[in-house]
Amino acid sequence: MLKNNIKITHFVLLMSLLNFLFFHFPFYTYVFNNVDYKSLNGIILVISLVILMLVLNAFLFFLLFSISRYVGKTLLVLFFIINSIAVYFVNTYSVIIDESMIGNVFNTNYEESSSFFSFKLVLYIILLGFIPSVYIIKAKIINVALKKFLTMSYLVLLFIVVLVFANASNWLWIDKNSKQLGGLAMPWSYSVNTSLFYIHKYKKNEKEILLPNAVIKDNQKSVVVLVIGESARSQNFSMYGYGKNTNPLLSKTQNVFHFNANSCATYTTAGVKCILEHTNSDDLYEILPNYLYRNNVEVIWRTTNWGEPPVHIEKYQNREVLKKDCKGKECDYDEVLLTGLKEQILASKKNKILIVLHTSTSHGPTYSKKYPPQFEVFKPVCNSVELGKCSQNELLNAYDNTIVYTDFILHNVIEDLKQLKEFKSTMIFVSDHGESLGEKNLYMHGVPISFAPKEQYEIPFIVWVSDGSKQLKPTKTLTQNNVFHSVLNFLNIESPIYDEKMNIFK
Repeated sequence: MLKNNIKITHFVLLMSLLNFLFFHFPFYTYVFNNVDYKSLNGIILVISLVILMLVLNAFLFFLLFSISRYVGKTLLVLFFIINSIAVYFVNTYSVIIDESMIGNVFNTNYEESSSFFSFKLVLYIILLGFIPSVYIIKAKIINVALKKFLTMSYLVLLFIVVLVFANASNWLWIDKNSKQLGGLAMPWSYSVNTSLFYIHKYKKNEKEILLPNAVIKDNQKSVVVLVIGESARSQNFSMYGYGKNTNPLLSKTQNVFHFNANSCATYTTAGVKCILEHTNSDDLYEILPNYLYRNNVEVIWRTTNWGEPPVHIEKYQNREVLKKDCKGKECDYDEVLLTGLKEQILASKKNKILIVLHTSTSHGPTYSKKYPPQFEVFKPVCNSVELGKCSQNELLNAYDNTIVYTDFILHNVIEDLKQLKEFKSTMIFVSDHGESLGEKNLYMHGVPISFAPKEQYEIPFIVWVSDGSKQLKPTKTLTQNNVFHSVLNFLNIESPIYDEKMNIFK
């Protein structure tokens, strides 16, 4: 086949067939699981989707090669390599390659992305990506005349239109499942959703919408430590009734309260944005640390994570900055966020202080590497990045150990605050989103919130208050937006956008 010339029509049909066979098993698995394929209507839908997938991809490849053989080969090679990576993550972690997942990809740094590396991923890329690419590069393709190109294009488009209208009775089903179908169709999933991601990013405000000025109402020394959890789901906290004792320290601590809460989204960027904003919105309003800093509050941001909206403050401290003053093996973990924390509070010349600790403790897939060895309480643990290869018990043990470590970190924050006798102080812990650990064959997070399982949005909301500072309202279920208004209340800051209904303190 490499030695002989091949007509462009035959070549694009062959490529479309390979693309169909290699990368669309998850797509049709979803279709078969969600349609009555034994009924006549179901049979018509399945056959139509198969034909449409083959014809549409062949037509796309045909257009690319008609524009330029070089452009066609380059893009087709990219499609097969990216398809191989995408379908690996779909098969391994049951993700949907929608717009929010594209956002996750672009907000992933090297440390996180390298944790997904596995031999299985290499095999996917070589077998499904590189080997077909060799044929694509070496194939000798014969183009068609312009007249024939136009005729074929017209006929194909007419065929697609007829096929679409022949399935008019299935339009509601397709519309209802469009996000899942679009997120599993290769290469449309990532190519279309990448375009949508950048279009929507461009449309968003490049500059924050500033909030009305606030006023500090007293000189009482007050400090709030807001701990933003990563991938922590409430059902694995013993405080919420979990069978294992994952909160051995917090469960014995006075003045600790926990609330049922839901996240706004199932991925970090949207979850953290919601925690820091006064309302759940697609617009970019001035976030809590920026707002308080602009209104003369001491604001300190410490992070081992990423994905937060732009933070415009003086004291932004990432892992590299904090490790300079940290000694010991614990500095390789989230304990580095506690380095000199009490001393930094005492050194402040301002009466109102907000400290944000953005952790990464429970982020997968390498749960067993997120805590020091002495916190491996539950054994055996899952050490593989291919979570489906681990038993449910091993996976839960590894994840539960990250919760035990989170318990230790929160306990240490509270112990530091207890020593600040002249301060009214509180610690608020809320996670950016939850996590799937094999339930319904789903792993990690990122499923669109509209149909995400509860494991990915039911989050812990834990509050500690110092003696004599504040009491808490009896509240049923909170959202991440409660944080903004509760912090304003605790620091006694008056603002036109303050909402008493969203405040958790009496």
